[in-house]
Amino acid sequence: MLTEGTDDAVHGVALVERVIEVVRQNPGASALSYADVPWVSGGVARPMAADAAAVAAFPSGRPLSPSLRAWLGYDTSLLERYDWFDADGGLAPRRLDELVADELGDMWGDLYTLIADRFPECFLLPGGSDSRRLLAVTEPDREGEYPVLAVDVDDLPFVGLMYPGFDVYLGNTAGLIEHEYESYTGLMDDPRYTRRMHHHAARSFGGDSCFEYPF
Repeated sequence: MLTEGTDDAVHGVALVERVIEVVRQNPGASALSYADVPWVSGGVARPMAADAAAVAAFPSGRPLSPSLRAWLGYDTSLLERYDWFDADGGLAPRRLDELVADELGDMWGDLYTLIADRFPECFLLPGGSDSRRLLAVTEPDREGEYPVLAVDVDDLPFVGLMYPGFDVYLGNTAGLIEHEYESYTGLMDDPRYTRRMHHHAARSFGGDSCFEYPF
């Protein structure tokens, strides 16, 4: 799907293909401007085998999103560094509270137990300093994509919708999707993504864009 009035893809596999074109120019470059996180470990992409990618699924049985499948078809090393896979190469999600505990400490993780059942399959993504980005496998949107959430404990514990999918997360991280936001949930009002964002808000947050402590 394209944004009305533009020739550039801003959703789905077409957007990921644009990202891959950029990354291929310098695969060892950092994905983040404020931390050294190479897009590709050692600058040499390690794609998932096509037959494995074709049948890969999350432990819940939900299929990989189209954008995630496309990215893994290019490289697995970035997500491998963020503990996406177990020793056998299978996908290894964590519950929201487990991921927060691992990343930010048990005290914070304990505060997320009340809502963790809503987000039983989470995967850490690059991004944030005091905050974290994560893919949450919930009900997919019309693009077949799962939401990317922001978790922040700098003030009151917070979890909210940041991107409507891995596709838009990649596009923004690679600098192909411009988004100046004053809050984590700013894409709720972006005409390119509002329909997808509101879908995830309805399915995962009861119609709101986030949960804040006390959940």
